[in-house]
Parts: sequence; structure tokens; C-alpha cells
Amino acid sequence: MLIVSYGVLGYDDRMLQSQLFTKPRKEAPKDEVAKNAALLVRAGFIDKLQAGVYSYLPLGLLVIKKIEQIIREEINAVGGQELLMPALHPKEVWQTTGRWDSLDVLYKIKDASDREFALGPTHEEIVVPLVKQFVSSYKDLPFSVYQFQNKFRMELRAKSGILRGREFLMKDLYSFHRDEEDLKQFYEKMKGVYVRIFERCGIGAETHLTFASGGSFSQYSHEYQTVTPAGEDIIYVCGDCGVAINDEIIAKQSACPACGSTKRKSERSIEVGNIFELKTKFSDPFGLTYKDEKGDDKPVVMGCYGIGLGRVMGAVVEVFGTENAMRWPDSLSPHRLHLLELTGKGSAVDSVRKVAGDIYQKLTKAGVSVLYDDRNARAGEKFADADLIGIPHRVVVSEKLVADNKLEYLNRVTGEKKIISEIEFFRLFTNDMV
Repeated sequence: MLIVSYGVLGYDDRMLQSQLFTKPRKEAPKDEVAKNAALLVRAGFIDKLQAGVYSYLPLGLLVIKKIEQIIREEINAVGGQELLMPALHPKEVWQTTGRWDSLDVLYKIKDASDREFALGPTHEEIVVPLVKQFVSSYKDLPFSVYQFQNKFRMELRAKSGILRGREFLMKDLYSFHRDEEDLKQFYEKMKGVYVRIFERCGIGAETHLTFASGGSFSQYSHEYQTVTPAGEDIIYVCGDCGVAINDEIIAKQSACPACGSTKRKSERSIEVGNIFELKTKFSDPFGLTYKDEKGDDKPVVMGCYGIGLGRVMGAVVEVFGTENAMRWPDSLSPHRLHLLELTGKGSAVDSVRKVAGDIYQKLTKAGVSVLYDDRNARAGEKFADADLIGIPHRVVVSEKLVADNKLEYLNRVTGEKKIISEIEFFRLFTNDMV
């Protein structure tokens, strides 16, 4: 039997399925009603600690990190600066804005000295006093800062898997401006950023810019809603331009606010992101001001922009997953390729393992991320697990094909399956290998 461990033949243990401590389950957990959680738990991507609280296991964390990197690249491209703020917040900053008593999702804790804290559901109360230390002049503006941080919200309806959590990972960005006109320019730029993010995550076609109530901040805020029958929200999608209105404002908005059309269709959807004009809602309580060219003090104008990474992952599963199979977009798949070794019990066991091992070694050396199913398991089990995990490209090395130097290749996105030579296969995944 081929021994595959780190340092032997250049193999990397992290990509060997036999070395994953998680294992796919044959049946969905009985306490999960949402498809996203049922499928991800079965496939070994996440594990449920309690309602609304999940661990991200090695395969799931790879997906989350890919979503994170897509977001990072798009925000950095428009000048966002990444930081990381604390999740444990002193009571005083929340009292400053009046939200210690008014925000009903706030988790409050007390230490042995009777000091009170909040577990951060959002970070306006932290970022504003932080930024205040560095802003004094109009020359310091505009700029934006963002982070990837765990949030905590006392969610009473945590029954939708990773779509609605009590602890969840969020990208929150805050922008700081001289006036509302400058805020509006950046706000419009961020609309484009969000479109590119969701396109790169594979759900651009299903995700709609959605007008929502602006509350005390402005006439409208905007959500990004992904259409799926599993959605908890109802949106009304314009039949002409594709912009949507959410259920809360449809009664007072008879026409599309983007193009004026009255054609619309109701859809169920998942909110995967939102953007708000905060204006001076948080600048005023903390006294965040700057001096303009005349030396007069002016309040800093703000915007905020959020994306739930788990929500994006869950929405992708709801859109592309079935009861027993997942189909990850290339951009989010935990690995580029799933390599299945089917040894059977014939005389070609050693040759099958050698061919599969050589393919794995060459692809890994070429920088192609591969999950290599080297387990001593039946073919049916390997195929079922591969469907469940959902890596978009699959190649099978079997006794039947090895003698002819052939492989079976499946593109799960297009459904194309074909028998190809090793040379043809390598040309699909590498530029320099023949």
C-alpha cells in the first residue's frame, strides 16, 4: 500500500482525504431543517455546536477563506485599509450612542469586578472613537477601513443554518467623508464593488441590488438579496432593470426606484450584504469632527457596508446544492480538483495507485490544489462522497482505464464527462505540462 505522508514524494497531508479527520455522513443530521446546514454538515464542512453557532472544519474554512480573499481584493482595489478591532466592548461606548439599552440583540456580560461589556454585534461604537484619534483636518479625509470579525447577536430565530447565526463572521467596512456628496460618490462606487464580489462568488446572476428602508439614516438603504426558494425574505424584482424592493417598503413604492417600471415579480431571497449611509448618526455622539479650509469644525460623514461570509457560503449552497450533492463554483471550491483512486481487487492495484500518486504529485508541484481520495473504500462510496463534497472538477483513475493510459474526467459545472488521455488532462489544468 502506498504510504502518503508529508515529505514523501512531495505529497501534502492536508490534501489527502485519508488524512482528513472529518468524514462525510450518510444521512443529514435530524436537527437541521435548512438545506445549507444539512448538506454542509453531511459533507464535513461545518459542525453545529448549538443553534446559530457552528465550527468551520478544514474544507469549510477553505471556502470561507476564498470568500474572504475575494472581498479583500475588491475592497483593497478601491482603497480600503484592513484592520482588526476587538469583539469585547466596554459598556460605556454603547451608552454613548444610547444603544446599550435600545439594541435588543446585544449580548451583555459582566466580569468578576462587576464591569459590564457587550459582545460586538457591529463596530460603529468602536471604529468611531478609534478614528477620532487620527482625524483633525479636511486633509485627513476621505478614507475607509474594514475588517473580518466575528459578530454576536442574540438571534431568537436561529434555525436557518449558517444563514442566521448568533455568532458569525462578517466583513464590515466604514467610510469617512467631509460631506454627503463625497459619501454618495463612494457609496455608488461600493455598489459596483459588491456586484463584482457576488459575481466572483458565483451568485451574481441570482443576486439583486434591493432598496430597503433607510430608517433614521436616509430615505433608502440597500441590501443585496440572492434569490432562492429557501430564502426568508420576500423581494420584488423589477422586470426591466433587475433592481428589487424589499417587502418592508413595497406598499409605499409603486414603481421601481431605479428605472420607474411597474413590472415586478415577487421572489424569496437571502440577504447576503447591505450598505447604509450613516451620515453623522455616530459621529455626533463621539464628537468626530474635522476642521475645514476655513478652520471651522464640521462633523465627519460616514457610511457602512457589510457582508456576511457565512451567509454568502450558505446562499451558494442553497442555489447550487441538491439534497445529496453540492456543486461549488470554481472560485469558492475548497480544492480545484478531486482525484479519485479506484483500485478494486484486481491485479492492477499497484499500477492504479502509482498513476494516481504521480498525477497528484505533478499537479501539486504545478500549484493545482487537489483533494486526493486515497482511501481504501468502495467505488460507490467514493463517488457518493465526491458528489456530496462538490468539487467542480473530478478525475478518476481506475483499473479499467489505466491499461490504456486513460482517465475519466467530469466537469460538474457543465455536466460534461469524457475519457481522456493523461496529456489531455494535464493540458486542462496546467499551462506548462505535456
